[in-house]
Amino acid sequence: MIAPEQTSLSDVGAQGSDEILSRLMQLHPKVIDLSLGRTQDLLDRLGRPQDRLPPVVHVAGTNGKGSTIATLRAIAQAAGYRVHVYTSPHLSRFHERIRLAGRLIDEEALQALLSDCETVNEGRPITFFEITTCAAFKAFSETPGDLLLLETGLGGRLDSTNVVDHPAATIITPISMDHIQFLGDSLAAIAGEKAAIQKSGTPSVIGPQDPVAQQVLTDYAQQVGAPLLRHGLEWSVAEGPDGGYRFDSAAWSGQLPRPNLPGAHQQANTATAVAAALVLRDQGFDLPDQAIREGLRQIEWPARLQTLTQGPLKRALPDWTVTLDGGHNAAAGLALADEIARWDRSIPVHVICGMMNSKAAVDFLQPFAPLIASFQAVTIPGEENSFSATELCAMAKEAGLPDPSTAGSALEAAERLAKHQQGAHLLICGSLYLAGRLLVENS
Repeated sequence: MIAPEQTSLSDVGAQGSDEILSRLMQLHPKVIDLSLGRTQDLLDRLGRPQDRLPPVVHVAGTNGKGSTIATLRAIAQAAGYRVHVYTSPHLSRFHERIRLAGRLIDEEALQALLSDCETVNEGRPITFFEITTCAAFKAFSETPGDLLLLETGLGGRLDSTNVVDHPAATIITPISMDHIQFLGDSLAAIAGEKAAIQKSGTPSVIGPQDPVAQQVLTDYAQQVGAPLLRHGLEWSVAEGPDGGYRFDSAAWSGQLPRPNLPGAHQQANTATAVAAALVLRDQGFDLPDQAIREGLRQIEWPARLQTLTQGPLKRALPDWTVTLDGGHNAAAGLALADEIARWDRSIPVHVICGMMNSKAAVDFLQPFAPLIASFQAVTIPGEENSFSATELCAMAKEAGLPDPSTAGSALEAAERLAKHQQGAHLLICGSLYLAGRLLVENS
């Protein structure tokens, strides 16, 4: 049921599963409502696979979920454990969402799994995320594994993943304003939705939070009886030598090496994963210090300040540094701007950006205004819910970005830059969907 680790993001061989996934999208209810009812009904019909899972670490938050999961996965695998992982969205192909014992699910197994869920569902209305989450639970229950790292899709309280009654631990990464049409129009409301993955008796690891979100998370944890491990209270992290960190908690204190994830904002994500690893250690997982340190050196998580070294974009800009990032909300914009500010300020930074029209583009872009030399907006290819390049360019002007313009594609924008500048820095950002497309074309 598992395939060798994938190093390419090509979509070769996925036609069969793509056809089934397209059919599943047609089952979407006419009215979008967050509910666990459809998920629970299908899981019951599938024999309740959620009751036959290895220990689960359930992860919610707005930013940093994927990086935190990638770090915890690397730590557990460095210790020899078979790790299942469920994340979303994918960059280029659906298979990326389901890792079985450390490897991406293979095409034959995915086809069989999706077909089974489609048959058992019998055409009932259900969202794409709900039915594919049920399929993932079925896969995880049928493949031997030691640990499941489970990422919420949207929110937490009514997220389809929130059907595991007794996870080994929960993690809540930084919360900010996002998906307000579903989760609420205030930080407290959004935090309340994400707080609800916390369970009685289950340790809750909390990453850095705005004070409003922190209070909501704390209140909910105390209400349900979830032991708290909060950044800045029960554990802390600080800059250490050689780009590493100093981690301190009652359970363990020590130096951590520079993680294999660029960006100062990754300090909090990797430290949150370390805090969770220490929780698992207390529960009997053999996660020695060596595995924790080795895991940090082996993290793999594409489209997070990833440097492109090949493909058409790099050929168009051979003497440039080309960086790709999938960040797409206000908090991600601040993190990216902080990273740009750390770059060599004598080298101009140019930005190419595409965004989905559900995102607050002005809030994302404003932090870049004093830091970049130019901005080109593109429409994300093949995404009907993308901002058009013209719409995004207007928002860039509203955000105060210098010299905003449009381009037909990222490659066209890069070729335009090559005619006017040598040896500069290009940042491509705004969407995981755009990042996925570009990784396929440039890997």
